[in-house]
This record gives sequence, structure tokens and C-alpha cells, in this order.
Amino acid sequence: MDVLDSYSGHVDPGGAAIRRDLDALTITKVSVGPMDNNAYLLVCRATNEALLVDAANEPDRLADLVGADDGRPELNHLVTTHRHQDHWQALGAVAGMFQTRQIAHPLDAAELPIPMDELVEHGDTVRFGEIELEVVHLRGHTPGSIALVYRDPAPGGHPHMFTGDSLFPGGHGRTATPEDHIQLMDDLEERIFGVLPDETWFYPGHGDDSTLGAERPHLGEWRERGW
Repeated sequence: MDVLDSYSGHVDPGGAAIRRDLDALTITKVSVGPMDNNAYLLVCRATNEALLVDAANEPDRLADLVGADDGRPELNHLVTTHRHQDHWQALGAVAGMFQTRQIAHPLDAAELPIPMDELVEHGDTVRFGEIELEVVHLRGHTPGSIALVYRDPAPGGHPHMFTGDSLFPGGHGRTATPEDHIQLMDDLEERIFGVLPDETWFYPGHGDDSTLGAERPHLGEWRERGW
């Protein structure tokens, strides 16, 4: 698989992956499957240990993303952001290939195709190598949807957040009821926009990336619009 070093936040289905290099972490984004799902390979630069966010589809392409040479990262963890099928079509296959540890929120875990090894709640931490990711429970798109926040400790660093379908450029993912919409907006405002800076870069489950600063002015519109 081609991996481009110029990170734009945009990937095409069936196209090249893109990689962002931080001081302690590399983030590689690829689009897989017919619904243009994003999968993210995170690699600790100190230990070469890796975590994959959403083994959504095309297990062979995801394995190609990890690589096959002696220097490939050691993929030990798979995090599934939520229960919807388009986000876990390759979960069983990738878990079998790499003998990973599976992680999800307990409210969505029972709907996933294989058992989870670790259940995480709001405020928990997922660790791999020297990297720590904070779990944020965002209720509404599904009962157990989670986001993962990496707080880059490097001078001038800013947070990086993987949001599944709970936050996109232009709004949150679909909700089934008005009550779910209100709950998700409350969680986004309290647990995301209320505590993280505008510079926070977020990586959604489909489509292009954005920043909290670009989306913050529209929160009132989103709440009024409903979904």
C-alpha cells in the first residue's frame, strides 16, 4: 500500500494512506470498504507498538497497512469506537492475523462479532507502548460510542482525537430519537468542546478531518437542527 507523508486529512476509497508524524506517535489514515470508513493505525515511535482504531473492512488492506517486513509495528490492540456493522467488518480477521487485544465500551461490546478483552468506560485510559489515550464516552449515536484523545506532550503539541461517528465536520452522526440527539449534543459540549482547545484535531469515522475551532461556532445550529 502506498503511504503518503504529506498529511491532509483526506483519503480516497481504495487509494493511498496518509501518515502524520508526531514526536512520540505516528498516525496513519486509510479508507476501507464500500462506505468509505476510516481506519487509523497509531504507532508508538519509542517502542514500535501499535493500536488500530476501527478494523472496519478489507482486512488484507489493513494488514498491508501494518506491513510485512522485520521493521513493521507490533499491532497489539484493536479499538472499536461503536457497534455499527460498517466499523467492524474486518475485526475478527485482523484480530486473528495479529492476535490482538480487543477493546470497546461495555454498552456496545455485546453487539460486536467477537468477544472483547477489555471494556472501557468514560475517563479510562488505553495504553500501548509509551502512548496513553483517554476514553471519552459520547452517548447518542449508539449507547456505547467512544472517542479517544491523545494529548501530545511535545512543545507546541495539541490534542488529537478519534471520534468514530460521534463527531464529523458539520455535525454529529445520526441519532434515532430527539432524546439521543440532545444527549449527544450535551456530551459533545460538556466532554469535548468544554474541555479541549480549538487546536484539537479530530479524526472521524468517515470523510475528512477537522478541528474543534472550525466546528465550535456551529454548535448552536447543530442543536437546533436535530438529527
